[in-house]
Amino acid sequence: MLNETTMTKLRAMNLQALGNHFNDQLTEKLYEQMPFEDRFGLLVDIEWTRRESNRLSRLIKKACFPMRNACLEDLDFTTRKIDKNLIASLSACNYIFEQRNLLILGPTGGGKSFLATALGMAAVRSKLATRYYRLPDLLTEIAVSRGEGELRKFFKQLAKVPLLILDEWLLFPLTEYEARDIFDLIEYRKDFGAVIICSQFELKGWHPKIGEDCVADAICDRISAKSTTIRLEPTESMRRTLAKRETVKDG
Repeated sequence: MLNETTMTKLRAMNLQALGNHFNDQLTEKLYEQMPFEDRFGLLVDIEWTRRESNRLSRLIKKACFPMRNACLEDLDFTTRKIDKNLIASLSACNYIFEQRNLLILGPTGGGKSFLATALGMAAVRSKLATRYYRLPDLLTEIAVSRGEGELRKFFKQLAKVPLLILDEWLLFPLTEYEARDIFDLIEYRKDFGAVIICSQFELKGWHPKIGEDCVADAICDRISAKSTTIRLEPTESMRRTLAKRETVKDG
């Protein structure tokens, strides 16, 4: 068994799991005939897996997804009329590296948030930092950052996030200052990553929600110039469907 001094050093280096498994190797006959290189490889694999799992957990936590169980494997392609080939392509996350935005359009309860979150989950599985915002919450954070004199810093931080998801897009009309803030944010991100936008409204309906014509044109042009659109046409509210699934699980 490893002595306490060695275990203390391993804990200080955050390698306690490795030390525990090494002790297991010393006490279990299964490992007696195994070459040292193979045993050492197992220790490395365990530490690698632990770190990757922790990294994924951190990315998911920082993403602030509205649901933790959304994944592309659970998409209902039949009733949602979603193109399987398109989703398979998006799951590879190349659109993020290509800086191609994604517009997910459809009525309330159509599964926009679920799909966006599932795509975000695919991104973090590919080790890409992701951030999810309801647009009203984002506007609040922008206002707070401006009040603290940290708006430029806040925008630069969001510009470094490969995938930004904006839900409830233009659910409420923007004020003049909010419209300019959104324009500035999009401008900060123009050469970095992708944006997923979930909206009940078609692109042509965005202008009156944004307000000032020049700003509206600039925002719409920057978002749509290089984008892919998914339109969801559900037969039943996605929220009701998820609620039924949870009821079955509880039962």
